[in-house]
Amino acid sequence: MKRTFVDLHLRLDLSDVAGSERVIKKAAKLGYALVGVPFSPEVRENEETKLREICRKAGIGLASRVDLRPRTRGQLMNQLRKLRRRFEIICVLCEDKEIARQAAKDRRVDLLNFPAIDYARRFFDRAEAELASKSFAALEVDVKPLFLLEGAARVRLLSCLRREVSIAKEFHVPVMISSGVSSELLLRKPMELAAFAGLFGLDEVSGLNAVSTNQLSIVERNREKLSQGFVAPGIRVVKEGGDC
Repeated sequence: MKRTFVDLHLRLDLSDVAGSERVIKKAAKLGYALVGVPFSPEVRENEETKLREICRKAGIGLASRVDLRPRTRGQLMNQLRKLRRRFEIICVLCEDKEIARQAAKDRRVDLLNFPAIDYARRFFDRAEAELASKSFAALEVDVKPLFLLEGAARVRLLSCLRREVSIAKEFHVPVMISSGVSSELLLRKPMELAAFAGLFGLDEVSGLNAVSTNQLSIVERNREKLSQGFVAPGIRVVKEGGDC
């Protein structure tokens, strides 16, 4: 069965329409069927509409996403309350252990992303994974730093990623491999991203799932939740007849 490849983290500058169009077209050409783009919480409707039109013309789907970088647990809770029903994907950039723990246990959070390249500031450990496994959050790995780092810094980051992915596998936390890039020059084919999974300790099938099935399942799950009439998984409101 043919896979549907997804990159949930294209970091576009929405004010640069021509640049955004180049990245979207390149992603479609490389074989992606769906991309996720982070929007500002204050995004204007015309900006999102314009990007969706670019994606439509390129023949690629778009998932709306917001990347949260809260400073306190209270700020995170407030952001989730306001934004959960506005975006298809909610990602928390975990730069603090307290924030990471809160995000991991909140079912409104879809992705946990650890942007730091320093081991001491990456907080995906066994406690974090156990919380994430219960809330159905996934671990997102951006490969962009691996393109840019060199020497010892790249080796240290790979070591961190192998440890984190191993913990995620142990606790059955889904792993997502995203590009995290903003330029078409750094985009890679889906199979190339999947190949990076071998560096993190994932087998071939798990690597392919990390750029297809795992990502797509989150988008489909959330689109169902945001659809009209949704009550709970498998339960929808159906109106029939004039008396309903």
